[in-house]
Amino acid sequence: MSFNWKQLQNGSDIRGVALDGIAGQEVNLNTTIVSQLGTAFYQWLSQQNKGVATIKIAVGMDSRLSGPDLKAAFIESLIKSGAEVFDCGMASTPAMFMSTITEPCMAHGGVMLTASHLPFNRNGLKFFTPKGGLEKQDISDILTIAENGAEHKSGSEGSCTELDFIDVYSKLLADKIRKEVNNETNFDKPLSGFKITVDAGNGAGGFYASKVLEVLGADVSSSQFLDPDGRFPNHVPNPEDAIAMKSICDAVKANQSDLGIIFDTDVDRAAIVDEKGNPINRNELVALSAAIVNEEHPGSTVVTDSITSDGLAWFINDALKAKHHRFKRGYKNVINEAIRLNEAGEESWLAIETSGHAALKENYFLDDGAYLVTKCVIKMAQLKAEGKSLTTLIKELPVPAESKEFRINIEEADFKTYGEKVISELGHLASSKTGWELAPDNYEGVRVSINNQHVNGWFLLRLSLHDPVIPLNIETNEAGGVDYIAEQLLSFFENFNKLDLKSLINR
Repeated sequence: MSFNWKQLQNGSDIRGVALDGIAGQEVNLNTTIVSQLGTAFYQWLSQQNKGVATIKIAVGMDSRLSGPDLKAAFIESLIKSGAEVFDCGMASTPAMFMSTITEPCMAHGGVMLTASHLPFNRNGLKFFTPKGGLEKQDISDILTIAENGAEHKSGSEGSCTELDFIDVYSKLLADKIRKEVNNETNFDKPLSGFKITVDAGNGAGGFYASKVLEVLGADVSSSQFLDPDGRFPNHVPNPEDAIAMKSICDAVKANQSDLGIIFDTDVDRAAIVDEKGNPINRNELVALSAAIVNEEHPGSTVVTDSITSDGLAWFINDALKAKHHRFKRGYKNVINEAIRLNEAGEESWLAIETSGHAALKENYFLDDGAYLVTKCVIKMAQLKAEGKSLTTLIKELPVPAESKEFRINIEEADFKTYGEKVISELGHLASSKTGWELAPDNYEGVRVSINNQHVNGWFLLRLSLHDPVIPLNIETNEAGGVDYIAEQLLSFFENFNKLDLKSLINR
């Protein structure tokens, strides 16, 4: 049976099962497959750089157990192809982009072996050029080359140099903090006197505590789970995970820290915790990021994903006097939309998802959790000098009474067509119900505002980017409102026998 290369595509990334251990999941990303992907990426990159004698490629990985073997196979295939390879060892996804535009690499391509926050048995690859992350079509093209039997070019082999590029990357962040905090009495250690707790979730983000914050004088002794461990024994390295967020919040409270920081596995996402142990993630993180950026670029457009709250829209539009542009779910979607707006003449400096993916125009529109956190650390230090805290920037942000996401599985092979039918029919229903109003600025699924004698709130039903799921997000301004809207929708969903409604029924 021929191998299904297309199954490895996950939007603009490649992901697969790299280790045995979970029933029903067969390994489809082993050293043989990854070696072929290395050869295919080299060929694709050579096509993009016609006339270049030696293609330079930087390769890093996160803490996953399968990482060392897969990285070795990938690098070996690049060397056989004739590439000059930089083995960056343990790294972060944003750092691997920076390797394409920063000395000593200035690589034609950067590659990160990671599967973000997915379970320990998964792994994947993210690809970069100096123009940014690859698009979906680029990944499809690379997989097609692999499927057609990518072969090493004839000629001499390339070379491999080990390089701790995370040191280079960390220095860029540390220098930025020094310059912008501008502590005249202690320029070298502008964070002296601050206690900051970092939670890396045993992923690749531990460097931020030791190579950025501690170097700048911060007390990071309360930090936790900094050591890379691909088993992820303490909690899922994911700022959206409730257990992970409780862990960092508890640590901040117990140690009376000035700030808490939590990263996902490969550090392209992050969230923070204020000095009282309250989480600043999802809508609050979007609001804080928008407030910081708006001080530097007043009135500019903030592009967000589709599930941001109505309160956030009010905060950006009315409190900040900026412009909120709610777009589609997916970090590449919000980034590309912000780039499009700028090209069309509409100034946009921030593209951010509620998941913690944040990309700034000043940073190449790279979704970089460490860079976003760095902006927050700088602002924290500046405000502290004025006797204020970070949360003063978002004190006007309305907080909903209830907010919940339900994931409704689709038990149908052609799940996209079925899911789109459900969404379309719900849109027709919403347009005819009293007190229901379709959102005029919606780019994904169906978003409905409800304002009647029972509830004031909204819901969004959309199709998952990759999975046979239609997520349902509900947010209300009254206690009990989520239950009320869920019950209203349940009677509609029961008309579709291919939907698994357990999450709604057992809410």
